[in-house]
Parts: sequence; structure tokens; C-alpha cells
Amino acid sequence: MRKGGFSLIEVLIAILLVGLAIVSLVAANSAFTKANGAGVDLSTAEFLIEQIRELTAQLSVVDPQSTTATFGPEEAGLAGYDDLDDFDGANFSPPISSDRVALNAFAGFRQRITVENVSPSNFEQVVADHSSPFVRVTVKIFLNSKEISSASWIRARY
Repeated sequence: MRKGGFSLIEVLIAILLVGLAIVSLVAANSAFTKANGAGVDLSTAEFLIEQIRELTAQLSVVDPQSTTATFGPEEAGLAGYDDLDDFDGANFSPPISSDRVALNAFAGFRQRITVENVSPSNFEQVVADHSSPFVRVTVKIFLNSKEISSASWIRARY
């Protein structure tokens, strides 16, 4: 004759199943937290790329005074950069905003900018400085020396 209740084996199996469920939930939560962190880093990187795009959008491609005599910065610092090619080879850590202000809250990030003349018939082909009316601006964003994101766009001299 059997009395009501669970046997020891049934209780142990139930405890094992509940334990596995809890371990699975904790592991899933950890994976979701890591994915969320990576998403935040990528969103920040895209924001920092857009800051450079906005900063350079209104600048002339070549220097207004020296025109095509110099490729690269003619001025001593960021405040004096008055044309797009001044930003060639620039690295900003902490990154800067479109107002040229250091974004100290993102101190782990770095913006690296490259400006290259490209062929009018093939925007992938780099040509000599000032030999083409087209330039490709590439911004790479790094977090603790690891590249997070990059973007390129083409600007015309005209």
C-alpha cells in the first residue's frame, strides 16, 4: 500500500531539473549582458563617426588660402583646421565632437581620420595628393586599441 507523496527519486529529479533551469537562465543573462555591451560600444562608435562627418561637412576640400599647395594640416592645431585635408592622419583621444570639443566621457575611444585622393573612375584606387577632384574620408573608431567601427565617404572639390 502506497501513501501519498513523492519518492526520494522523484524529488531528486525535480531538484535537478529546477537547478538546470536556473543555470540556463543565468548563462543566458550573461550572454545577453555581453551582447548589450557590444551593442553600446558599436552605437558609441557610430556616434563618434558622425561627429567627424558633421565637423568636416562644411569644410572646403582644399585650403582656402593655399589651395592645392599643401596636403595635410597647414595650421598648428585642431582649432585652426579650415579644410578637409588638414584632418589627414589625425588621431583624437579622447575623441572630439562636431564642435571640436574633447568628449572626455568617451576617454577609452579614439578617432583616427584618413583623407586620401581617389581616382574619379574608381573610388577604391588611391592617387597622388591633389591629382583628383575627389577625396575619400575614412574614420576608424578604436576602443582600447581594438577597432570597433569604420566608415568612409567621398567628397568632391567642387
